[in-house]
Amino acid sequence: MNLWELPFFVSPLDQQALQYKGSSSASGDIQQGVLNAGQAEFPVIDGFPNFVPTHNLSDKTKSVVAFYDDRSETYDQYLHLTFHTHGEDENKVRNGLIDLLELNPDSTVLEVAAGSGRDSEIIAGRLGAKGKLFLQDISSGMLNKARERLQGCTIPVSYALADACALPYADNSVDCVYSFGGLGEFPDIRSALAEMVRVCKPGGKIVVGDESIPVWLRNTEFAKILSTTNPQFMAPLPLEQMPVEARQVCVRWIIGGVFYLIDFRVGNGAPEGNFDYPIPGPRGGTLRSRYLGQLEGVTPEAKELAHKARGKRGMSMHAWLEEAVRKAAADDLK
Repeated sequence: MNLWELPFFVSPLDQQALQYKGSSSASGDIQQGVLNAGQAEFPVIDGFPNFVPTHNLSDKTKSVVAFYDDRSETYDQYLHLTFHTHGEDENKVRNGLIDLLELNPDSTVLEVAAGSGRDSEIIAGRLGAKGKLFLQDISSGMLNKARERLQGCTIPVSYALADACALPYADNSVDCVYSFGGLGEFPDIRSALAEMVRVCKPGGKIVVGDESIPVWLRNTEFAKILSTTNPQFMAPLPLEQMPVEARQVCVRWIIGGVFYLIDFRVGNGAPEGNFDYPIPGPRGGTLRSRYLGQLEGVTPEAKELAHKARGKRGMSMHAWLEEAVRKAAADDLK
């Protein structure tokens, strides 16, 4: 860790700014120390700030950490087989994923579940001296491999051990977020995506993906062969977990058509529309009044009379009802 990273980090518990207790080198490097926000403390060990809530991890998360820590030394030896199975060029595929981030040389990028840094290396190569790359993972073994891979990188790179569902980064602190191959391991995909939106600036790109065979292929022998070795291929597409801030959403399947890829731009809150213009025609009203102004209904005979009356007066049903209800209510309230 380096002192330049401190303004970007916050407590994952409540997003409070962090203070640093300890010493640093002349260049600002920190190998050991403590970050704190109020009563909460987070250690820096071997240069990694550790935000993982070890006392509160689910059994699934514990098993994920153990799996990747145990395999961190051999992970890269076998990963190429995924691309080999489907006749894909790994370098070409990964560069295509990074293209979707629409990076500039001075972009600030967060990679969630960075793993051994295969994509991180490509992202770093797209950034200039003013760019910044933040790498998060919950496995210290994998994050160590990423740091080894990026050793000698000329751009600022930050590493943090953290839960993807509680990111230790400030609101609106990065230009884009990337995460490929980890979502299926997160205990709460909805929370993880919400966290990615929280830390990304409005208008920024988020690109995520993982295994998921499309529903129209799930009964094929092709799908059964793949899912026998890796049941994660039968995971559902996480569309119901998508945040309301997602705009210009694009979903596609890549790497043999069995990995989904979702990219979207971050908006401000839920979408808004022009719901208040008068709608022409016999019904009249606005989109908003039709939604908010529904009453309890009337008998068919009363409805027929209302239509005759509004037609005789050349009014829309909305205008006639608005006038009639207001008049009747005013008379009764006297």
